Amino acid sequence: MMHLPHLTFLRSFEAAARHMSFTAAAEELNCTQSAVSNHVRSLEDFIGRPLFVRHPRSLSLTEVGEAYLPALRRALQEIDVATQSLIMQNHKREVVISVPVSLGAGWLPGVIKGFAEAHPDIDLTLHGTVWTDVEENVSDISISVNHMDEIMPDMTKLWSEDLTLVCAPDYQVHGEAFDRAEQLYDADLIQVLGRLEYWKLAAKSLGLRDLNQHGGLRTSATNLALEMAAEGLGCVVVPRSLALTYINRRLLQEPVALNVRSPWVYCLRTKDKSLTPSVKAFMTWMLKSAEVFQAGTSQTG
Repeated sequence: MMHLPHLTFLRSFEAAARHMSFTAAAEELNCTQSAVSNHVRSLEDFIGRPLFVRHPRSLSLTEVGEAYLPALRRALQEIDVATQSLIMQNHKREVVISVPVSLGAGWLPGVIKGFAEAHPDIDLTLHGTVWTDVEENVSDISISVNHMDEIMPDMTKLWSEDLTLVCAPDYQVHGEAFDRAEQLYDADLIQVLGRLEYWKLAAKSLGLRDLNQHGGLRTSATNLALEMAAEGLGCVVVPRSLALTYINRRLLQEPVALNVRSPWVYCLRTKDKSLTPSVKAFMTWMLKSAEVFQAGTSQTG
């Protein structure tokens, strides 16, 4: 490993060269004149060549000192800039969140509204995701949809998720109002790609065997599936947390009661173990909001 001179020696030399005075450098660095002189002497001993010519009442740089000073000054400036950047990072009042568009269009805006009212000085930036997160290290907080078997130790589950079956209030099957589970054999089933297991779990819970899941409308986004169901294009099984907004606005109804726990849940993780005060404040607010939401969902489910 290469041995380098102590940073204090370098700063004393740079200040003395800038002021051409050990006394003035000492005043700037808040130390004694003898300390600066000793630091410079130690640096000269380390290099093995003099950096200053010491006159009775002044200083001047040697050729070595003149050659060494510009590169040293740039290095110290880079250190100062990097250090200041880290300090500003630790104190910045900003939180960047990546969130699936499904959650970002439903639950999260209400959370953000409350947080913004309580913390108007903290800026929030949201990146919407579909299947994968944004580029690594972009977000302070990342929310993702994870199968229960794939939750990592550094993830925190927002809430336990239940599935629900929804359709438009006026949706009919062969001219009859949809209100019985067996009507699903003839209903239009909207499929969410990547979540085909939802229908299998629903059919098992409702005691329906050989439910035909082939054909029909398919989409990769749960939000689109909900919109299609609201337009009367069929029925769909989705996490109840995502359907609640539509149910509360009476755009969708739950014609058949389900008692099925979703194998996929929303989880969050943070970019850094050491959180800035702003990130910590939003994390605390969001987890408390998730707790309240879980309780409200359980009561209305």
